Amino acid sequence: MGLFSKQESYVGVDIGAHGIKLVELRKNKGRPQLWTYGILDRGLDIHIPITHEKDVDELLHEDDLTYKKEDAKNFSPAIQEAVMKDGRVDEYAKLLKTLLKKVKVQTKKATSSLPVSHVFHAIINLPKVETKEIQGIVKAEVSKMLPRPVEEMQIVHQEIPVEEEKKQKYMRILVTAAPKALVAFYTSIFERAGLELQELETEAFALSRSLVGNDKTVSMVVDIGAERTNLFIIDNSIPVTHRSLHLGGNDIDAVFAKQLGLSEDMMGQIKKDLSHEAKHNLDSKVFSHIFEPIAKEIEYGFDLYIKQSGNEQKRPEKIILTGGSALFQPITDYISERFSLKVFVGDPWARVMYQDGLRSILDEVGPRMSVSIGLALRNF
Repeated sequence: MGLFSKQESYVGVDIGAHGIKLVELRKNKGRPQLWTYGILDRGLDIHIPITHEKDVDELLHEDDLTYKKEDAKNFSPAIQEAVMKDGRVDEYAKLLKTLLKKVKVQTKKATSSLPVSHVFHAIINLPKVETKEIQGIVKAEVSKMLPRPVEEMQIVHQEIPVEEEKKQKYMRILVTAAPKALVAFYTSIFERAGLELQELETEAFALSRSLVGNDKTVSMVVDIGAERTNLFIIDNSIPVTHRSLHLGGNDIDAVFAKQLGLSEDMMGQIKKDLSHEAKHNLDSKVFSHIFEPIAKEIEYGFDLYIKQSGNEQKRPEKIILTGGSALFQPITDYISERFSLKVFVGDPWARVMYQDGLRSILDEVGPRMSVSIGLALRNF
């Protein structure tokens, strides 16, 4: 490499309801190396009104593939006009631009994620057909399931592996559909922030990439955010199911505030401090009415998946916790007591090179960065 050669690098950007998280990774001898990262804490109204009568949560079946920058050419004039008039595009672009400058991001190449609550995802079993026929069949099948007209959705598909003895008879297709208005909304944000948005993908694949990697076993990633908890079953490194609960860290704060007689505004920092204590005297049963619904969803999700045709012999092995509240030890304690599986907080930095002195800081922010790290890792 020449003295003045520019290293190849990529940035993963996770725009969520509670701010923006980004990570820039550089290629160092083919391996991802941390260059910089940043978090902008700000409440963002990312849930744009893209549905008719149904709530966005009703749209979701499971989760993810990829939408490339070329897809922007398919946006209708009506969609483009609606996005242009949305003041949030400029607001979020300015916030993103500010964060990029503050943490000294060097690259213009970016990958971002779509909010899981707006994405339809399903697995379709088809008789073995020619590759050129798949797109038409998928579109026809998905149109029966989508809550919106198929013309309003951006649809992508991917063939996933089946057992050797069955691959001559049928195929399994992973299908993801997102409203074109949503794709246009995110594309416009990145254009105005001065980034080259190479791909959009939903959170499940990013989490699988950063937390599971090439592990072929069946595991579940439990992403505990402030407002929602999303649960993904990962099989053979592919996210195959998704379920969601409308509870999360804010509910834990509310229980804490009631127990201690303090305001909820103070609880975030207190919970954060307790999360870094090796020993604690907190009884996880105090939070059982919050943790138990999560445990039941884990149990139900695994049970439903194992009963599906072709999955009868599979056995779940791990439950991987992530998200802003994942470091709160009583959560791990409670779920570990409920399941005879390995339960642990995932380390999204495990596949990234970084300076040894950063370890303690990276451990602290890691669960919040799992999606952005996974997005940046897409290019490695």
